[in-house]
Parts: sequence; structure tokens; C-alpha cells
Amino acid sequence: MTRIDRRALFASGAAAALLASAGMSLADRPRAGGSLRLAVPRDDSLERIARGAVFDTLTEIAPDGTLRGELATGWQPDDSARVWSFDLREDVTFHDGTRFSASDAAASLAEIGLAEALGPTRLRLELAEADPGLPFRLADTRFAITRAGGAVTPLEQANGTGCYRVERAQDGRHFLGRKVVGHYKQGQAGWADTVEVIVIPDPAVRAEALRDGYVDVAALPLPDGLRDRTRFRYHPSEDDMALAAAVSVGLPRQISSRSALDDGRLAERWWVG
Repeated sequence: MTRIDRRALFASGAAAALLASAGMSLADRPRAGGSLRLAVPRDDSLERIARGAVFDTLTEIAPDGTLRGELATGWQPDDSARVWSFDLREDVTFHDGTRFSASDAAASLAEIGLAEALGPTRLRLELAEADPGLPFRLADTRFAITRAGGAVTPLEQANGTGCYRVERAQDGRHFLGRKVVGHYKQGQAGWADTVEVIVIPDPAVRAEALRDGYVDVAALPLPDGLRDRTRFRYHPSEDDMALAAAVSVGLPRQISSRSALDDGRLAERWWVG
């Protein structure tokens, strides 16, 4: 593909960008607004970022590794750590306007064990075996809460409670999410107005897209031409460039050490400066 062809690709609506940057914090406080664009390889990066943007889980692992509630506000095991009770948020709706309740969580988590809604905001999970680490396990996007009750749906039909609703999606190629107005995390997460992810298999083309300003972040790019600290920042380092980002990208003070993609939470944690 020639340089002109590449420019045509990025200028067209068929392309989007990847969401993953790492490095040092650009500012003490995130800035709301703008579009965060990312370029990723043909792997599971697009799916992970899109699911992290569209769906919530009961719990969340923060970048520093601590556990905190997301759709759950609290949880208690019985003495055996086999039966768990969860208190759920009351101020949550799905992107189609339907109010979230414990029955949605029960349907989505049925594969884990016997899940039962004890009321609109109370969930009981009975496991086959004791699991003291269950709240940590539930932070995985595999256990996202969906309106479809855990059924697998195409990305373009995804209906979650996350900071971003699907505006356009092509499975395996492109995702565009738009921030939900009045989301329960407003002022705490979901800074960019839109998050766009495009799959670009060629690492050289991903690097060129970042250099030419078509994207803000590139995952696993070829480093040629990107070693310029006045224009770019790197994660985890300039020599080990898992991610490269424009200096205009704002980064949280900490980025999860478990994944260069910040555990798929990039869309709600990073911003455009």
C-alpha cells in the first residue's frame, strides 16, 4: 500500500483509531471533551477496548491493583466463601434506557453459579466451590453485565451500562463509541466525547498513522520515526514501545501493570489534552 493509499484509508470513514497510551500524566486533572483515536493490531485489542467502554462489571480493579465496586456497592461472603451477597447501584440504566436491576446481573452471571435476584438491588450468588477471590474475578470483562443476560451479541448491537454507547462498529475492524450523557460515572471517568478504535494490521502503517496525526495512540508500532519526546510518549519505555501516544493524550497517574491496554479500561480512563 502506498503512502497516498494509506492517507486515503485514514481520511475515509472506514478507519478509526486505537485507544491506548501510556507514560507520564499530562495534567493533574483529566480534561473532558474531544475524540480519542487509537490504532491496534489484528488481535483482541479492539474487542477488549470496546467491551471496556460499553459494559460494566460488578467490580473493577483500579490501575494500582486495588479492588473497588462498579455496578456493585458492596459484597459479603458467608463463612464458607461459597455464597456471596452483592448490593447493587440504583442509579444505572442501559443504553436503551432500561433500568439496570439485580435480575440483569443474575442472568449475566448464571454461568458462575446459582444467581438469584433478592430484590432490585440485591444479588445472591451460590457457587459450587468456595472462592474467596470472587470479587476480583468478577472484574474481568468476561463477566460484563448485559441486557441480553450474558448472551453473545454482535458488537454493533451491544447494550451495556458503560460510559460509551456504540455509535458504529464493524466486528474485528472498527469501533466508535460516544459518551453517555448523565452517566453515573460522570466527572470520574469517560472523559473523551468519542472513542474510536481501528484495526491496522501493519505496524509500520500504525506508526505512520500516529506520526501523521490520524490517530492519537498506536499499539505495537514500528518505532522508526517515533523516537521524539517532543511529540510522543511511550509505554512502558522508548526502547520497549508497546504503546506510543501523541503528547496531547492525557494519562492517568497509574496505568495497570497487568496489560498495556490498561485492562481494557482505556476508553474511560484516558483523555485528550
